[in-house]
Amino acid sequence: MKRTSLASWPCSIARTMDLIGDWWTPLVLREAFAGIQRFDDFQLSLGLARNTLTARLQRLVDAGLLEREPYQHNPVRYDYVLTEQGRDFYPVMAAIMAWGDRWLADESGPPVLTRHDTCGHPTHAVVVCERCGKPLTSDTVTRELGPGFPEHLRGRADVEARFPSSLA
Repeated sequence: MKRTSLASWPCSIARTMDLIGDWWTPLVLREAFAGIQRFDDFQLSLGLARNTLTARLQRLVDAGLLEREPYQHNPVRYDYVLTEQGRDFYPVMAAIMAWGDRWLADESGPPVLTRHDTCGHPTHAVVVCERCGKPLTSDTVTRELGPGFPEHLRGRADVEARFPSSLA
């Protein structure tokens, strides 16, 4: 089945899901955040087929989240290293983990804990307002059209219904 691309949708969630919207890509990133860099180590940790891993690593390289750095020249072998863009994805992964820990962990608790190196305490992700520091929840935010929303879509009825305050 051919995948429909969401890369050109006027929505950052859709564009991000276009990049990571299968179950292996976030797991490859999880392993990269855990310090794994070599193809064979990704494969051992995840247990996925070489062709699938190759495709996911290449997708992350093409998107700029990972870069390939040669560590051997005959034959050429690469480390897959998180870029600044890739490291910037960590809060997304931490938020997914926090949600899973709250809603999907069994009675024994979360399978992995996160400890904040700066203060030494166990922690979890909380998404907060960059201005006031208060948590962002679905009932404390309003979505508005941004400057990158295509002008030709602004008059559509479905857009007006979803973003009425943006069009007033």
